[in-house]
Amino acid sequence: MLTYYETNRLILQIITPNYAKKVLDFYVTNKDIFETYEPSRPENFYTEEYQKALLGYEYNSITKMQNVRFWVFKKEDPDKIIGTVSFSNIQPYIYSSCNIGYKFDKYYHHQGYAFEALNQLIDIIFNECHLHRINAYIMPNNTSSKRLIERIGFTLEGIARKCIIIQDNWEDHEQYSLIHDC
Repeated sequence: MLTYYETNRLILQIITPNYAKKVLDFYVTNKDIFETYEPSRPENFYTEEYQKALLGYEYNSITKMQNVRFWVFKKEDPDKIIGTVSFSNIQPYIYSSCNIGYKFDKYYHHQGYAFEALNQLIDIIFNECHLHRINAYIMPNNTSSKRLIERIGFTLEGIARKCIIIQDNWEDHEQYSLIHDC
């Protein structure tokens, strides 16, 4: 797997701690929408130092192929992060599976960027990493995310009851999967 890919409109890149300021800007700009669907953050989460440390940890975890996060940039504005797509809990054979997560800047919703990025990266994770299954866990009230994942071809499998802590509460998530039929 490479650390840099392109689509028609996007750059998909694994980044280093040098990008901490840009990552921080991305999170601060979207704090109001991201926090609705995420765990509580530590007090220092919204600092450049924290983001630098987190990026270092993520970069190192790629070498073990446990987690991979790509950051999304528009080709016409390669200095601004507009989204992120991550593959976590990567399990090799016999499971050959992982979980997918994504978030996009609120100013870039409903423009096809998430669809474009996810399609490219899913193809990469299936074909270059030889995975068989990708799971997505989505809160029932997140209709935009459910529409996106269904449009890509994921199938609803059911409700994972109280499976993820969101803002200090155990929350139900709808479990979707995409199977690579090779």
